[in-house]
Amino acid sequence: MALGAAATSISTSTFPNIIIPKKKDRLGIALMGLGYYSTDLLAPALQLTKHCHLAGIVTGTPAKAEKWKKQYNIPDKNIYNYDNFDSIADNPDIDVVYVVLPPALHAEFTIRAANAGKHVFCEKPMAMTTGECEAMIKACKDNKVMLTIGYRMQHEPNTQEIIKYGREKTFGKVKLISAAAGFRSNFKKDYWKMKQNMGGGAMYDMGVYCLNAARYVTGEEPIAVLAQEVNERPEFTEADENTLFQLEFPSGALANCATSFAMRVNYLNVTAERGWYNLVPFQAYNGVKGQSSRGPLNFMIENEQSTQMDDDCLAIMNGTAPIVPGEEGLADIKVVNAIQLSAKLGRRVTI
Repeated sequence: MALGAAATSISTSTFPNIIIPKKKDRLGIALMGLGYYSTDLLAPALQLTKHCHLAGIVTGTPAKAEKWKKQYNIPDKNIYNYDNFDSIADNPDIDVVYVVLPPALHAEFTIRAANAGKHVFCEKPMAMTTGECEAMIKACKDNKVMLTIGYRMQHEPNTQEIIKYGREKTFGKVKLISAAAGFRSNFKKDYWKMKQNMGGGAMYDMGVYCLNAARYVTGEEPIAVLAQEVNERPEFTEADENTLFQLEFPSGALANCATSFAMRVNYLNVTAERGWYNLVPFQAYNGVKGQSSRGPLNFMIENEQSTQMDDDCLAIMNGTAPIVPGEEGLADIKVVNAIQLSAKLGRRVTI
């Protein structure tokens, strides 16, 4: 399945100049930003990886640095803050910087990491605007390093199977997609996920799962969108609590999507000409499974994050295209920005 997942329209010749470590069989990763995702998911996953390991950290909180140093036996020379981060260029222990910061900071630190000669894994959403995404891609190409976006679901075998269904027209052309991703949040008003200008709000945080799914199910780029934002709680003054959006695709396929910080939803349903398939849940840290008109979808995976990082490190070491390159994140942000515009204008927007 991992080999099947590498099915992407991007040729491996797209990355002929990437700096490929010759002597390492495990790449050193530095996690940048030690919030929940790094602490509870990425760091434990790095204890399971075969082709990479936790080599360093970047944090602005000295107490966190001390705790991680002791817990993971990280040497002082591999611990950075945001001021001295650029000196990571001189550290051969670090091959990859994994940017796990609020999206408003993704562009700055991806570019700084690339300028330091480090490959970059960047969490989703890639950035705030298409201009930022394009600058990130350019910096990585100019510095001959790889950029990949943390859409872990595209590394997950059940998801890979439905991507194959669309690519091979297993059930004929896709006609209708219904997808929703969300949860009931209890964020404090000053938390960054409550501020759209920091990359917060339901659309940036959870909506990209639905959007990305609609794109990988059809294998097409949407041509128009109609969107609506609905805020229920009074604390949502700077970000969207719920966003509903409909995407139109060149083939005539339609996608009805919903994302929310107000309700727990997690499904992907696809209707095609000669059958149907679904994943429920379609994005989760474990337990992704589904059904099709031919039978169940229930491939097993040990850990999504470790699989994602191993896949991406193998791409670096082999000089091949990653499953989710920067261009994939750019394509999503182009649509996200159109969704935001449609919601603001209250009308259909062409893309």
